[in-house]
Amino acid sequence: MYSRRKFLTTTALATAGLGLAACRDAAQAGGVGLAPVAPALEAVSGTLNTRLIPSTGERVPVIGMGTSGSFEVGQSAAELDPLREVLKRFFAAGATLIDTAPTYSVAEDVMGALLAEQALTGKAWLATKLSGVTGREAGMAQFEDTLRRLKTDKVALLQVHNLGDLKTQMAVARELKAQGKVKYVGVTHYVERAQEQLADIVQAEKPDFLQINYSVVSRGAEKRVLPLAQDLGVAVLINRAFEDGKLFAQVKDKPLPPALSEAGASSWAQAFLKFALSHSAVTAVIPATGKPDRQSDNLKAGSGPDLTPAQRDALIAAVV
Repeated sequence: MYSRRKFLTTTALATAGLGLAACRDAAQAGGVGLAPVAPALEAVSGTLNTRLIPSTGERVPVIGMGTSGSFEVGQSAAELDPLREVLKRFFAAGATLIDTAPTYSVAEDVMGALLAEQALTGKAWLATKLSGVTGREAGMAQFEDTLRRLKTDKVALLQVHNLGDLKTQMAVARELKAQGKVKYVGVTHYVERAQEQLADIVQAEKPDFLQINYSVVSRGAEKRVLPLAQDLGVAVLINRAFEDGKLFAQVKDKPLPPALSEAGASSWAQAFLKFALSHSAVTAVIPATGKPDRQSDNLKAGSGPDLTPAQRDALIAAVV
């Protein structure tokens, strides 16, 4: 996306060598520490802020990674080498949460192979889905194939994708959880028109996780889904924080509001991710990228303080 490349380039010198102040208490800031700010186009090293999973008290880094599109690639070095670097930077920054699905064409195969190649499988907090299947046997077969593709014997989170065949697939997910092959179960969707239905299901099923879209221009989740998740102790993953890249076109040639710089954001990508994380119900955000420099940029959003209400308002005004 043109505007993102432009902002990454123009902010590289401005952010090089800068550091963040010492961390604040995790319970107040939603994190355990702050990483030094590396130059914008270099790998980020350090510790990301983390947040609690309400059902267990486990902590996960607030910046995760999606795989739709970005890991749906062929086997050439030109396609795989950037992804190797994407993963290297991701884990070097302290990130672990990777979200994928068996219906993202070859994403699980590619991710599984690259994690195994770099001896990272055991470090990854893997989230996948029961997707596009009907019936218990089909769900079980798909999950076993997912384990094969990811080259693992268990995953952290198994989600019923877009609420498909919900009753049966939730039962499958819970059966696998009882077997120890899955630690958490969840439900997902990706559009605002589904949020009322998702909220009803979360209220009835009380899963460990839900995943939904939320961004500076798509704030419908604030009405019911996010408050309900917080009340029920359901962890929340956020997808589409960049509106599939459309947000970068909306801010093309616009300067980042000074209020966002005060929050530690040095790019629009960081600002958009910090916006998603600024809601107290959100556990982590999962932007997808196959570009190492964008990965480094995304990861910086996981350090530093949350946006204040005034900083949120400044960002909304700048974009909308």
